Amino acid sequence: MITVKDFLNKIKWDKNLNKDDFTIYYLDNISKKLVALSFNEIIKFEGNFILIERDDEETFIPMHRIREVKEKDKVVWKR
Repeated sequence: MITVKDFLNKIKWDKNLNKDDFTIYYLDNISKKLVALSFNEIIKFEGNFILIERDDEETFIPMHRIREVKEKDKVVWKR
């Protein structure tokens, strides 16, 4: 199975994939719920974290909290 880091890098660099079609679901430790974010919200990958910006606030999310990735409505990666 491909790691989430490798899968996200594939989305980032593969010109045949439309980044707008991908949604990432990660487990929020505070609310204990899955949170959705668009691939385009990712500012950069740094080590084993993704950096996102929401509401003018930057947040680091550990990649181990990512539970699944969907392309449109189809699950394409799942932990």
